[in-house]
Amino acid sequence: MSGRIVSVAQQKGGSGKTTLAAHLAVALARAGDFPVALVDVDPQGSLGTWFETREELLGEGGTGLTFRTSSGWGARREARALARDHGAVIVDTPPKTDSDVRPAIEAAALVVIPVQPTPVDIWATGQTVEIARREGTPSLVVLNRVPPRAALTGDMLKAIAESDFRTAQARLGNRTAFAASMGEGRTVLESDPRGKGAAEAQALADEIAALLDMG
Repeated sequence: MSGRIVSVAQQKGGSGKTTLAAHLAVALARAGDFPVALVDVDPQGSLGTWFETREELLGEGGTGLTFRTSSGWGARREARALARDHGAVIVDTPPKTDSDVRPAIEAAALVVIPVQPTPVDIWATGQTVEIARREGTPSLVVLNRVPPRAALTGDMLKAIAESDFRTAQARLGNRTAFAASMGEGRTVLESDPRGKGAAEAQALADEIAALLDMG
């Protein structure tokens, strides 16, 4: 087996990288087609805290995921090693400089870039997209924390059109259920499987899996 590495990256902080990474990993793992691993490269360790909470809730053998931590250039080696016996490896990168993020991006089959739906956030995303382009790695911008029952404004739509970024069809809403589930060591796919958040997370996972021909 040679798995696909997906690096979740965004130079701008507060974009929701960790939440997206966790939900993507769980959605892919629940499909049951292949084992899934997570690598936490962010020194803040939020993904690691989530995983420890998950282990306390479900037991060490019940998380449904393999978890590792790494840093800097070690992220590339760790992700590639895990890809040998996992169908997908999801890497949560730090919101830092080019040198901190580049190894994980270079190793990836796809860079997923969460961005909040404001023109300023879209403009700031260009730096991450450019790093991916320099490494020859395809990127996919994912609109995150989209306000409920609110269409994107004309300015937002214009910013997306002018950015020339490849943007996912699936979007994640600005729902308290995402944060609440993460605090429990779960995802909305488990805490509210019939809710809108779960449908959004699953749609994004399905879109990425199809894009990378996983399975």
